[in-house]
Amino acid sequence: MPSWASAETISEPVALLQGLDKITARVSKFDAPVDTAVRFGTLSIRVRDCEKNPPEETPESAAFLEIDELRPGEAGVRLFSGWMFASRPALSALEHPVYDVNLLDCRKASGSAEAPAGKSEGKTAR
Repeated sequence: MPSWASAETISEPVALLQGLDKITARVSKFDAPVDTAVRFGTLSIRVRDCEKNPPEETPESAAFLEIDELRPGEAGVRLFSGWMFASRPALSALEHPVYDVNLLDCRKASGSAEAPAGKSEGKTAR
């Protein structure tokens, strides 16, 4: 049984995601609060759960993501629904010709003392 399945995890309110626009080669890091839709290009990303191992365990973060593509004048199309793992991005990846989205970490909200310092890009990543 993998250590992830037997470990007691810590639920965190924010997923730190990384998006790659393959056309422009621009990489963006952005926060995605649980149950709040964020945009990355034409993608709408909603994190349903974000869990990480406690500090004394092997580092691992996992998030359940729902990713839809939203195009003007069209209904949204679900592209991905499932768990992504920070340590194994290829295990469960978004298949898209223009965008890659990866989980980097699950963490506390930006205003908390333990959140890493960095630039917050709000709810829209470009």
